[in-house]
Amino acid sequence: MDPATLIGIVLGLVGLLGGMVLEGGSPATLLSSPAAFLIIIGGTFGAALASASMKDMGGIIKSGVIALKGGKKVDTAATVEELVGYADTARREGLLALEEKVKAIEDPFLKRGLEQVIDGSDPESVEEALYADLDAMKERHKVGAKFFSDLGGFAPTMGVIGTVMGLLHVLENLSDPGKLGPLIGSAFLATFWGVMLANVVFLPISNKLKRASTLEVAYKELVIQGVLSIQSGASPRSLNERLLAYLPPKAREGGGKGKAKKAA
Repeated sequence: MDPATLIGIVLGLVGLLGGMVLEGGSPATLLSSPAAFLIIIGGTFGAALASASMKDMGGIIKSGVIALKGGKKVDTAATVEELVGYADTARREGLLALEEKVKAIEDPFLKRGLEQVIDGSDPESVEEALYADLDAMKERHKVGAKFFSDLGGFAPTMGVIGTVMGLLHVLENLSDPGKLGPLIGSAFLATFWGVMLANVVFLPISNKLKRASTLEVAYKELVIQGVLSIQSGASPRSLNERLLAYLPPKAREGGGKGKAKKAA
């Protein structure tokens, strides 16, 4: 689990509320206008939903959970060692010798690629199938990241709309100066909620999803190169050198032994 997003959101909120308290304000003031909060939440999610599709909502909710909890753990260094081992077996005993080993592979992407190689598919077909799977994954990931990016774009605009609506209410009460202060404050709460949610919650989640997608794409590209190299009969040494390029420098120093990475 990678709690960075959740910790960051909490830290951002603590910073904002802490600064407000130091200036003599009260966090309770932020809840003094339920109408402002309703405008932001309802308007923002409504606009974002109108930009998406209902069939995407399941994936979007899952994306939000992934951003807060972190994706599945993928040990790229161990995968390099695993691929090098398969290359050694294929080199010494032939591709069919991998058939029993493939049954124990947990990664469905790697397993699918090696199964195609063992079945005798030509390299072009294997490469095309694996990259088609990779491209489909990229498109799925874009949906969740775009939705939260849309939320981050719509929220400040909804905040301005809420403030304008509040100021119209202020103009209706100009004859009663005693009400103007609280009314103006309530009007600007909408802008606060919109800007705060966009920059502390929605946009960071979108960026986290993009980063997670980038890591998983890099991992699957490593797998594709490994599978194709095994099929072409590459030596374990040359394959190891090629795949180490996908690892961070510290992991390369250990010959492929490194820490696990997160992926979506």
